[in-house]
Parts: sequence; C-alpha cells; structure tokens
Amino acid sequence: MIKAAWLACASLAIFSGQPAQAQESRVKISITINNDRVITATMEDNETARDFVALLPLTLALDDYNKTEKVSDLPKKLTKQGAPAASTPQTGDISYYAPWGNLAIFYRNFGHSPGLIKLGRIDSGVDALNISGPIKASIEVLKQPRR
Repeated sequence: MIKAAWLACASLAIFSGQPAQAQESRVKISITINNDRVITATMEDNETARDFVALLPLTLALDDYNKTEKVSDLPKKLTKQGAPAASTPQTGDISYYAPWGNLAIFYRNFGHSPGLIKLGRIDSGVDALNISGPIKASIEVLKQPRR
C-alpha cells in the first residue's frame, strides 16, 4: 500500500513537472464572479505571484479585452524580479501584463506576449469569464489546511 501511494506521488510529479510537495504547498485562491459563481486557481511559485497574493483580498472590475481575456488595473505595480521576458497564455492562465501593470485572466488561448508574466492557473470553471461586458471579481486566498 505504501509503495502504491509513493508511486502515485512520483507519477504526479513526473507528469506535472513539479515535485508533489511543491504542488501541495502552492497558494490557492478563490475568484467570486458577480457575487454568485466561485472558481478556484492555483498560483505559481514565483516572485510576481507572491507579490500579487500579498495584495489580496481584492475586488476588481474586470473588463473584456480582445474577446480573449478579462483585465483590470491593480492597485500597484508588481515585481518582475526573476520573471521571463514573455509568455504564451493558455485558457485559464492568470497573468500580469507588466507594461500596463494590469491583471489578465485568459478565457481563450492567445499568442506569445512580451511582458506577460504567468501568476497562476484556474483549476476549473474558466467558462464563468466568457461573458460579454465587465464583471465584478472578488479575489482572496483560500485557507490552507494545517499539516
């Protein structure tokens, strides 16, 4: 039984590209859309993501941009320390667009973008963002169970 559990953890680490302990320790956030739909996300382990999490809780008006993403200004610029120069966002990615200082949550794939830093990824329910017009989003850190 112990061997099977160890193999399951090792497989998770191999297929995800992250050690199992690293995935378990990542910060989880909730995003409440228009006061009624809650989606969760797992944050990346990078300086920019930690800077974003330090701002939480936040309530933002997310505007539609290019029928691809919801965007909002943040109360302050985030650090770019150690961040890659660009990224290619996928559906469900939560990102920071450094040139404008805004949050971008992608509900469709998009092309390679200089200045875009991945903060995290929506776990499920990204379709809640694929609605026309602005939405209200309340973002907060989920309580982590003690180990």
